[in-house]
Amino acid sequence: MRRLFIALSLPDEVRDRLSAISGGVPGARWLEPENLHLTLRFLGEVDNGLARDIDDALHQIDAPPFELTLTGLGVFTEGKRLITSIWAGVESNDTLKRLQAKVEQAAVRAGLPPERRKFKPHVTLARGRIENTPKLETFMTGHALLRVDAIPVESFTLYSSHLHQSGASYSAEITYPLKR
Repeated sequence: MRRLFIALSLPDEVRDRLSAISGGVPGARWLEPENLHLTLRFLGEVDNGLARDIDDALHQIDAPPFELTLTGLGVFTEGKRLITSIWAGVESNDTLKRLQAKVEQAAVRAGLPPERRKFKPHVTLARGRIENTPKLETFMTGHALLRVDAIPVESFTLYSSHLHQSGASYSAEITYPLKR
């Protein structure tokens, strides 16, 4: 069994820029630059047979390269008070939405149940039991105008996730080029 997800990788300079703003928020565990990505579909624990079926379905995706823009910050919460992650947002992008829909269709064709949550494109910067303190408010306000323009997207990747006490690390398994 392998824990898998499908994501867009980010160029090193974008990862470095996002990592440069990390810190100063109580309870936040900041992701290492090499772990920053934009998830298209989390697959979960998958056996080798299903992984092969997913790979076959992903190879069938026909989608063009495009560019995306990261803009602003946000948080995900659990309940009313517990903040579970800080993320960089993604400007609305129809080509990204179509690619994600094709990835979702491929996962379902391969045998996975449909994703119940609505796709909200973002790049997770930090996870944890993040305290809603003035330091968080200062961080969010100070980086509210974050903008990273014209990130080229020429492929998507099937990743495996390895859980450790200090968090997760990710390994690229297969990269699928987008076709012009």
